[in-house]
Amino acid sequence: MENVTRTTCPYCGVGCGVLIEKHPDGSVRVKGDPDHPANSGRLCSKGTALADTIGLEDRLLYPQINGKRASWDEALDSIASRFRQIIAEDGPDAIAFYVSGQILTEDYYAANKLMKGAIGSANIDTNSRLCMASSVAGHKRAFGADTVPGCYEDLELADLIILTGTNLAWCHPVLYQRIVQARKGNPDLKVILIDPRRTMTADIADLHLPISPDGDIALFLGLLAEISKSDCYNGDYVEAYTCGMQDAVSEANALSWDEIQSQTGLSAQELRRFYDLFINSEKTVTVYSQGVNQSRVGSNKVNAIINCHLATGRIGRPGMGPFSVTGQPNAMGGREVGGLANMLACHMDIENEAHRQIVGDFWQSDALPTKPGLKAIDLFQAVADGKIKALWIMSTNPVVSMPDANAVRAAIQSCPLVIVSDVQAHTDTLDLAHIKLPAAAWGEKDGTVTNSERCISRQRAFLPAPGEARADWWHMAEVGRRMGLEAQFDWQNPADIFREYAALSAEHNNGTRDFDIGAWQDRDEEAYASMEPFQWPARAGDVPSHSNQRFFATGGFFTPDRKARAIAVTTDGVSQAQSTSPDHAFILNTGRVRDHWHTMTRTARSARLSAHLSEPYCEIHIDDAKRLEIGDNDLVWIENGLGRVTVRAMLSDRIQSGHLFVPMHWTDHYSANARIDQLVPSVKDPVSGQPASKSAHVRISRARIGSYGFAVLRDKPQALSLPYWTLARCKDGWRLEFALEEAPAVATPESIKAALAIDCTTEPLAFFDLGKHRCRMAWFDGDKLVASAFLASEPLTLSREFVSSQLGGIWSGIAQRAQVIAGVPGKETPDKGKIICACMNVGLHEIADAKSKGCCSVDAIGTATGAGTNCGSCKPEIAEILHDLAAE
Repeated sequence: MENVTRTTCPYCGVGCGVLIEKHPDGSVRVKGDPDHPANSGRLCSKGTALADTIGLEDRLLYPQINGKRASWDEALDSIASRFRQIIAEDGPDAIAFYVSGQILTEDYYAANKLMKGAIGSANIDTNSRLCMASSVAGHKRAFGADTVPGCYEDLELADLIILTGTNLAWCHPVLYQRIVQARKGNPDLKVILIDPRRTMTADIADLHLPISPDGDIALFLGLLAEISKSDCYNGDYVEAYTCGMQDAVSEANALSWDEIQSQTGLSAQELRRFYDLFINSEKTVTVYSQGVNQSRVGSNKVNAIINCHLATGRIGRPGMGPFSVTGQPNAMGGREVGGLANMLACHMDIENEAHRQIVGDFWQSDALPTKPGLKAIDLFQAVADGKIKALWIMSTNPVVSMPDANAVRAAIQSCPLVIVSDVQAHTDTLDLAHIKLPAAAWGEKDGTVTNSERCISRQRAFLPAPGEARADWWHMAEVGRRMGLEAQFDWQNPADIFREYAALSAEHNNGTRDFDIGAWQDRDEEAYASMEPFQWPARAGDVPSHSNQRFFATGGFFTPDRKARAIAVTTDGVSQAQSTSPDHAFILNTGRVRDHWHTMTRTARSARLSAHLSEPYCEIHIDDAKRLEIGDNDLVWIENGLGRVTVRAMLSDRIQSGHLFVPMHWTDHYSANARIDQLVPSVKDPVSGQPASKSAHVRISRARIGSYGFAVLRDKPQALSLPYWTLARCKDGWRLEFALEEAPAVATPESIKAALAIDCTTEPLAFFDLGKHRCRMAWFDGDKLVASAFLASEPLTLSREFVSSQLGGIWSGIAQRAQVIAGVPGKETPDKGKIICACMNVGLHEIADAKSKGCCSVDAIGTATGAGTNCGSCKPEIAEILHDLAAE
């Protein structure tokens, strides 16, 4: 197709194919690739809005040293020189890299080779440590390798799908829609959701188990005990292909029924129904993600799940198996290439002498480390302790995303040399760098990524890299060359790196290691350019393809005796996560929202992705809020000994009493104080090193606020100094939620103008209703609206979508301008209301109007308005709206 580029979405680990159409005016259109096996043309709201995130605003366009523009030679020579000096004075372990599942496999390979093969340290870890490390540990303990046994097709072939610790509807919407579609073809398909919250994924669940935090081990131990007494126990498979099952079953049977109920928080009836469904459904897939992994006992949770599939032989066959779904577009690629501190490239192990020999010989390196490096939490602690003298951070934002985030920021500030490669000119982390390196963004760089089902796909450039931005692999190759290793880093393009990587994967392999893409070791640039999505393994002589390959149906594990290990897990350590103190009586859960991604460096550029949820919030149970005198939309303080955040209260019956949920996306660039990970302690799983991000202990109280405010601004405000503010893009400018310490009666147009950094010389139009403690004002430049602001003593109830839309209007007369500060539309002006469907820009009022005209089902609403007809992730919310409207 002319002017069409086939590439891969840069968001979650589903790995959706994307078609990019370039238009003569430079604009692009994004569509799902109907031929990509992961999504068959579907895209979620974030993927649909990718074109909104392309642009040069706030881009880092040239290298900087200590805040001043520098040439690439100056920056790279400085890095190489400082590295050589540090290695000579303090040893290689005084250098560390912290990389990201946002970079491509070729970038990851270059980083791994530079750190482990050239510098000689294993101090390279990735932000995948925060989301997938426990899955890696569980796989390696059970299978001998980090192998995902199944594929997406299993979701469509299963009779029972267990979703545990995953809000698939919001975090992996395309997989969620595949399940929805599968149910239409198989009405007998059952879905179980295991989650402390009744998330939007519960919309497709036949059974929701509101489990206590970290109760998963007890739940699956109880399941294993029941399996061992039932006909579904596959003794032949266990005998032929596993070892350790007897000990695992003994531990499971040692847990009493009362203990299971106590640790899970579930009733006997709920447990019995779950166990019966599993035992009686041979084709069972257990999908798990961060709710399992992000725990002090995450590795044991993973092995408790895997044990149940091994005991039944439900693994590696169509429609069955444990299935870890990854959070980032290349979390799998990073795991494959050795991006974690305890791994070598191509699923080889640092502590395995034979593996070190293979990699060392292949790389022509005698510097290879013999022990694992520092994992993320320990790495930043070593920075704080002064043991790390140089830290290179690539395409990630640990000042926001790491636990104990304030301590991480302080650690980075104390480091003698901080290098950050990034796309944006400003992030919470980049702002601390001594050397800033401009990286190529999605759409500008070429390479590969691996999704959750082991499918390798190409990301292809369709835009030129702006300014002096360069691919991450080039940054590292240049440093390697300048350290005197020209031959080892003599790559001209990503195809050269991929061929080398493929050759290493096949080196001395012969089926002894799971990861092998040797079929690509001799392929030229033309073949690389035209690469179709393929699943590994693709060994030398194979024709790479996506053929729904599976592992372990008949054994063949990657342990010395080729048998799986059933791990005898216990519930030790769980009680620490479940208990709270009177001072910190709430358990804090963190996670994602539907339309934002990680620390918002990409999604915050899109107005439609900010329309559904534009500010950070705290979901709290209605009864808890009533007891604490917290109203819906009040601002609240959440705090513990590590810090305090200010967010909006969202009252709900979807969350359990005593629990809170706060999304992890907001940064100091988009909100005054909402970096929620500052409240998450540096508690980690002892096996995987993964932080426990879903069980911090906190207290909550209503914030002391004088005025609640909302404003729309033509120009992005700078240097806001307010007790609360959160900024989001809207169609023609910015929308700002804010708060003041003083009451509305004290506010003046001059004080509001100064507080919101409004740049306008004309007198505002203002209205004060002191009796109702409200005021509103607007500033105009000719017939254009510069800014409008609304204040009240209580949370504002005005139509934010309507107010935001006024920035693009023409306001020539006093009557029209009065409508601006009214804050509500006239009868002749349609008001969408809060945006529910970001893909199709459909608001709450439009859905209510369609309901009043007889559209009483989600599908009927879709036909009338378009809502839910793209990715479908808004369908559960539409169903809830229809239910609420029917009850009125």
